[in-house]
Amino acid sequence: MLAAGLLLLIATPGNGEPQPAGAVATSVRIATWNVENYLICDRMVAGSWRPSYPKPEVEKAALREALLAVRPHILALQEMGTDAFLRELQEDLRRLGLDYPHRFVLDAADEVRHVALLSALPWVELTAHRDLDLPYLDGGRMPVKRGLLEAVFESNGHRWALFVLHLKSKWTEHAEDPQAARRRTGEATAIRNRILSRYDPAAGDLYLIAGDVNDTFNSAPLRRLLVRGPVEISRALPAADSRGHRWTQHWEREDLYSRIDYLLASPALEALLVEGSATIHDSPGSALASDHRMLYADFRFPATSASAE
Repeated sequence: MLAAGLLLLIATPGNGEPQPAGAVATSVRIATWNVENYLICDRMVAGSWRPSYPKPEVEKAALREALLAVRPHILALQEMGTDAFLRELQEDLRRLGLDYPHRFVLDAADEVRHVALLSALPWVELTAHRDLDLPYLDGGRMPVKRGLLEAVFESNGHRWALFVLHLKSKWTEHAEDPQAARRRTGEATAIRNRILSRYDPAAGDLYLIAGDVNDTFNSAPLRRLLVRGPVEISRALPAADSRGHRWTQHWEREDLYSRIDYLLASPALEALLVEGSATIHDSPGSALASDHRMLYADFRFPATSASAE
């Protein structure tokens, strides 16, 4: 929490000039990116199968280059390894002039791939929702595999929340659940219910749901995060790349391009979206960094009487 009277300087995306919070509107850039196994795992490297191998340095360099081009204030990550890997990325970016002093990795049921957060801005609250579960086959219950990370920020006197998620992939352990659709929908439902237990979109609460849903726009998991009956929970920001393309993931084995990563804003937060800012990053090297593409948007928080004091 900022001490009373402290002037917060936030770099404004696009012009690089700092803005004093409380004097004018404050612009915050938020990005989400599945960084494709930023950890040790079995993988193909230069055409050879390598067991227990870290993310190749050429991929890390491409990832850093993309982040230096976009320079988000807050970065939601999926498929991050343990805190040691996040710290490595944090330190590498700091040496290149992009400083994220705040970091967090959520340890959940998936002990390998985590959701995580890097932020140039301090959060005022952080909640690791590890207790979420869902009814599953034969009356049993399963955990939400990667949990749900909630970070609360204050910008120009506006209190808002960022939720980071990564739903179950389409790989399934159970023939009774093809493509894990039932489990993924159950995860989305559990996450939706937790968000609505804490925030009321009809009351104008400000929040953003960011991450990898592992499903397409008309799918049941995404619908769970958009509406519940008459309640509009969020709106998917209509991001596109420089050519107008909207896919966010390329599955190389099937040569399939899909939109499965999203920024979902509460109706009140969508009203603060900088028009035209929602973007899918498509620099030439970004495809080397990950099989997903970074998605980002800018939000402008107007000055309030409280923030101007």
